[in-house]
Amino acid sequence: MAELLARIHRANRPAYHSMSPQQARIAYRMGAEILDLPRAPLARVEELQLPGPAGALKARLYAPSAARLPVLLYLHGGGFTIGDLETHDSLCRQFALRAGCAVLALDYRLAPEHRFPAAVDDSFAALRGLPALAETLGLDGSRIAVGGDSAGGTLAAVCALMARDAGLPLALQLLITPGTCARADTESHARFAKGYLLDAEAIAWFFAHYIEDADKDDWRFAPLHAEDHEGLAPACVILAEADPLVDEGLAYADTLRAAGVAVELELYRGVTHDFIKMGRMIPEALSAQDVAARALREAFGDRR
Repeated sequence: MAELLARIHRANRPAYHSMSPQQARIAYRMGAEILDLPRAPLARVEELQLPGPAGALKARLYAPSAARLPVLLYLHGGGFTIGDLETHDSLCRQFALRAGCAVLALDYRLAPEHRFPAAVDDSFAALRGLPALAETLGLDGSRIAVGGDSAGGTLAAVCALMARDAGLPLALQLLITPGTCARADTESHARFAKGYLLDAEAIAWFFAHYIEDADKDDWRFAPLHAEDHEGLAPACVILAEADPLVDEGLAYADTLRAAGVAVELELYRGVTHDFIKMGRMIPEALSAQDVAARALREAFGDRR
């Protein structure tokens, strides 16, 4: 990990916060899969359009077979501002392949063109419609999970809260290095503020594009602030030690456990935010993908 960070530093690429959102999206897309595993071939990869609250949303379905499989709705990371179906294509293929389930990746609306709570609204619209959509696609609409990394992990946690309140049963919430609190003021935010891939300046830049300061305490942005965490879907929480978000991830796992929610927590030592997308170089990425896949299989009732 240290060698990788040194290489990134030597490359001296412009920081996201020095670019426009449009420039940052291009830069992220160009570099997103350099360290990912090669895109695994799958039996089904289909482009879809889903109804959204403000128009059609692009999505991509991944499935390792034509069987009637359970489905994971996957929400990509990128600070609510960057990221898309292409940046997380390799990762979604790995989840489908390793877990033996279908994965539906959603291209939710991004800030600053679409500020909070647009990403939340899109994500929950997709989740709410997924049981019926799954059946039309020959999948099992009775076995649904939601997951995501970074900002996508935040959205997944929020969707799990909304699903509970809507009476929509979920098999699992898969939360990978999620943000869960409002003010980026934990000890880990200070400890890993610079030089650990996700810098404090980048976090501030993402938040400034996405949300007004007055709205940051809204639980749809900071799910740790929700009044009640009882009755939520079981959680698999995957965290990185050298990540500004690690303290709030730990706090969220603790909060879920205190509310009686079943939690599997995996904290990977010596790695940074986004490590799960570094399978070509970081062995912990492969381990984390296997942990996520096992949690999905068990939640869906597959005990392999």
